[in-house]
Amino acid sequence: MRILYLHQFFVTREGSGGTRSYEFARHLVGAGHEVVMVTAGSEGNRIVDGIRVVEVRGGYVDYVRATSMAYPRRIASFFRFAAQATAAVLREPAPNVVFATSPPLTMALPAIAAARRHRAPLVFEVRDLWPEAPIQMGALRNPAARRVARALEWAVYRTSAHVVALSPGIREGVIAAGVAPAGVTLIPNASDLDLFSPDLDGRAVREQLGLEGRFLCSYFGTMGEANDLSQVIEAATLLQGQGDESVAFVLQGDGKRRAGLEEDVRRRGLRNVLFLPAGDKSSAARLAAASDACMTIFKDVPILATNSPNKLFDTFAAGRPAIVNTAGWQRDLVERHEAGLFARPGDPAHLAQQVLALRDDPQKAAAYGRNARRLAEGEFDRRLLGERLRVLLEDVAAGRDHP
Repeated sequence: MRILYLHQFFVTREGSGGTRSYEFARHLVGAGHEVVMVTAGSEGNRIVDGIRVVEVRGGYVDYVRATSMAYPRRIASFFRFAAQATAAVLREPAPNVVFATSPPLTMALPAIAAARRHRAPLVFEVRDLWPEAPIQMGALRNPAARRVARALEWAVYRTSAHVVALSPGIREGVIAAGVAPAGVTLIPNASDLDLFSPDLDGRAVREQLGLEGRFLCSYFGTMGEANDLSQVIEAATLLQGQGDESVAFVLQGDGKRRAGLEEDVRRRGLRNVLFLPAGDKSSAARLAAASDACMTIFKDVPILATNSPNKLFDTFAAGRPAIVNTAGWQRDLVERHEAGLFARPGDPAHLAQQVLALRDDPQKAAAYGRNARRLAEGEFDRRLLGERLRVLLEDVAAGRDHP
């Protein structure tokens, strides 16, 4: 079976960012399928682990860089890539199925064009509920732009033979937009059980950072508008103000808000917050191994509670207690499986309190970590989820009903 896979932000483990598309494409190749990945870039065509990667100009492959731009420039960049990707997919041989992943929602344009041109069924993957997410974040304010975005959402859902949702909340949002429940399959983000492991030795990272003997609470990922890390800075301020030197917050990544966060830390004279540069997934795995707990932090905006963040599932794989601050699915996961704690969003004092609760009960923290690893192995192994996608794509390509 030939699969035409469309994702603007395709990166391998050597890059910075989520590797879901790479891992799933690799799994599909391993199952004997031909996979053509259309993505942003400037190298043209290349082969990566059996995946034929078609890079087209017009947009950024780096998600952090793309989302760090002002919103009008960002939208223009997304449309430029969509135009170039549309031209590329029309030149490709006919696939058996088209699989496109968003955001950005503009990926709907080449996806619809490929499905119609090649008379192939389309499976559309929704990682974030666009346009609702940028609307709630205040980024998409123009009424005309909202109408265009809603029309694009409507068009791609009605063109799709099936939709993949990354969380229960996203699935509910897609169904609310008019897609039949039988046409939406939940395939969440996966845990990388190879790179992230409770057996990985993190002592070298602690020694390098000078944090031996301190409770290390980490964050690894994008530092953008949606990831309101100012509440972490406030929590650190509260702890330092109380004279508590036992906790250190280590933040790794890049994004639109990083420079402002660093300046805030300098201005406050905080000794308990350290920043690390963005790196590949291996560097995040080493930081997780050095950590006593890992945070998944979002801004207090309702739509963000539907997210399926990579960092949470990799925290589970690392066997570390997770601290989450969004209600809904993420809170339910950590509390139902006793894999971590929930901190109220936008409440730095409660975040500090939950960090101290883990510090003061190392046996409970260790139990949370063991439960987290079991959860990763039992429900979020990328091989398990890649197989779920393979079956779905084969069913859709063959015209079979997918259970």
